[in-house]
Amino acid sequence: MAGGAAKYRHLSRKSSHRQALLRNLVTSLFKHESITTTWPKAKEAQRLAEKLITLGKKNTEASRRRALSVFYTPHELLPRLFGPLRERYAERPGGYTRVLRVEPKKDDQAASAILELVDGPKDMRFSMTARTVARQRSQGLENLNELTTMNVRKVTQFRKDGVEELERAIEQLELDTRKEVKSTKRAQGDETSQ
Repeated sequence: MAGGAAKYRHLSRKSSHRQALLRNLVTSLFKHESITTTWPKAKEAQRLAEKLITLGKKNTEASRRRALSVFYTPHELLPRLFGPLRERYAERPGGYTRVLRVEPKKDDQAASAILELVDGPKDMRFSMTARTVARQRSQGLENLNELTTMNVRKVTQFRKDGVEELERAIEQLELDTRKEVKSTKRAQGDETSQ
């Protein structure tokens, strides 16, 4: 394409193969809420997933037919798209998915990424923020740094009962940490008695 930027990534595939690949990735994303793939595939699948969630928010007969033509298992995923996901993202103006770069997992060292739906049960940024806040509290730091404060705001902004849910996750992590410490002390006590 001389003279302009490409409108999409071709992914070294012909059109029909590329569309099938993206349909498969998006079907897996809506089924599992999080998938791992290469970074270029994740970015292209993100575009299609954002469009599908926007269709779900519209909730018209035309949007249902359009979503029906994309999913490989529509009988399983359409009720989810037009039900819980539509309610989850009703107040969010956009940005329903997130692509996180990770270490290359394949032998060819291709750039890998995790594509996930935000504000869901498998939201990685939410769990990482909860873990960071719990660690800082266990160290006796009451004031959060600027980055952690920004992440707390981001993960709680559009989530229903976001602050309460984050506090519950932090408390759960603190309880788990206490249990690990007790079991470690018990194991060390058993070793010294032998």
